[in-house]
Amino acid sequence: MTVSNKRRQPTLAQLRAFAAVAEHLHFRDAAAVIGMSQPALSGAVSALEDTLGVTLLERTTRKVLLSPAGERLAVRARAVLDEVAALMQEAEAVRAPFTGTLRLGVIPTVAPYLLPTVLNLVHERYPDLDLQVHEEQTASLLEGLTGGRLDLLLLAVPLGVPGIVELPLFDEDFVLVTPSDHWLGGRDGIPREALKDLNLLLLDEGHCLRDQALDICREAGRGIKGAGRSPSVEGGGGRREGAPVTTTAAGLSTLVQLVAGGLGCTLLPRTALKVETTRSSRLLTAYFADPAPTRRVALAMRTGAARGGEYTELAAALREALRPLPVRVLGPTG
Repeated sequence: MTVSNKRRQPTLAQLRAFAAVAEHLHFRDAAAVIGMSQPALSGAVSALEDTLGVTLLERTTRKVLLSPAGERLAVRARAVLDEVAALMQEAEAVRAPFTGTLRLGVIPTVAPYLLPTVLNLVHERYPDLDLQVHEEQTASLLEGLTGGRLDLLLLAVPLGVPGIVELPLFDEDFVLVTPSDHWLGGRDGIPREALKDLNLLLLDEGHCLRDQALDICREAGRGIKGAGRSPSVEGGGGRREGAPVTTTAAGLSTLVQLVAGGLGCTLLPRTALKVETTRSSRLLTAYFADPAPTRRVALAMRTGAARGGEYTELAAALREALRPLPVRVLGPTG
C-alpha cells in the first residue's frame, strides 16, 4: 500500500481568517471585518496551523501576536488572496464585454495622430474599459502581443506573422514635405519618379515608416545608399544638390524640423500632416499623382484571442470614428 506524505491544501476561508487576524491582531475585530463568528474564525486559524504544521499565532489572555513563522506566512497569505481577487475581477471582465483592462500597443508614427480618436471613442462608448497604451516600435509590439504582454496592436500592416489576425482600418496616402523654397513645394500631381532627384530624410532604423519609405523609393527607381546604416536616402536636386544627407531622426517631429531647416525633404502619412507641419512656416507640402504611395493601418490580435469578438467590434466602431480624418476607411476584410 502506498501512503502519500503530501500535506493537505489550505482553504481560502482559512487563509482569509489568518490574514484578517494578522492584520488586526484581535480575534473579535478580525471576525467582524470578514463576517465570521469569532469561534469559526479561531477554528479556521487553528485548522490552517494544523494543515501547515506550524504555529502562526501566539495567544495570550490579553492579546494576539504573530509567531516568527506567522510573520513570514502572513505576507504569502495576503499575496494569495490578492491574486484570487484579481482572478475574480478578470472573470467578471470576461463575462461583461468592454470591462477590465485592455493593453493596447501603438507604433510611434500612429500614436500622436490616432490616439485622440481612439481615446475619445473608448471614453464615450466603453467607459468601463481600462485602456492602457504602450508606444513601441513594431518588433517590440509583436513580441509583446505573441508573448501575452499586450492584448491588441494599432500599427501599419501587412505584418506577415503567423498566429496574428489583422483587422484593417484604413489606407492613407503619403505626401512629400519640403522646405518652403523647394521647387516641388506646394505642387499637386507630382510623379513618384521625382523622388529619384531628392535628398530624402527618413526615420532611424526600427521604424516601419522608414521601411515603407525605402520601398517607395525603390518603386520610384532610385538606388538606396547605406539603407542599413543611415536614416537617409541620397540623391541630387533640392537645395543641396548632390550632397548626401546623413542626419538621424528618431521621430517625425524632429524629421519635419530638419526639413524646415533645409536639410532635405521627407515623406509623411496624411494623418500626421496637420500636427507636424503647422509648427513651422518654412514648410510646404506636395501631393503625388494617383495612385499615390500609401500605407495601411490596422488593429492586430492573436489568433483565437479570448476577447476576439470585442476586438472585432472595437475595430468596426473605430472605422466609423476615423471617417473625419484624411483616410480611406476600409471594410472588415480590407
